[in-house]
Amino acid sequence: MDKQFINPPELYKHPSYSRVITVKGPCKFIFIAGQTPSDEKYQPVHPGDYRKQYEHIIAALTIQLKAAGATWDDVVVRRVFTLDVDALQKALREVKRPESKEFPPTSTMIGVTRLSNPGFLIEMDLIAITNA
Repeated sequence: MDKQFINPPELYKHPSYSRVITVKGPCKFIFIAGQTPSDEKYQPVHPGDYRKQYEHIIAALTIQLKAAGATWDDVVVRRVFTLDVDALQKALREVKRPESKEFPPTSTMIGVTRLSNPGFLIEMDLIAITNA
């Protein structure tokens, strides 16, 4: 499998995501549903704390990637839904991100009015690709 990360020189090279990723060859696609900051009873953890909810989500997504035979280096699409884009961006300055700094996934951050539980501040889904 060949992955190519493309950041056209005509466009701003964002430090947190790649503009385009192409994949060629035999591969396995892994789709991970939206992960919320929830406990085993689907109740919010760390109410009101963007940083801790983000860290909880990352830990849960890491477990799911591993279960599928993947790592954060295999993630090619990251979608983040949040109630407050500014608050989440501020919290992200304080945490270590799991993605490769050299070859980050594509990414979209979307401000929403509500998630599936009013106590959830963030939800994130992923697409990863590994060798077949």
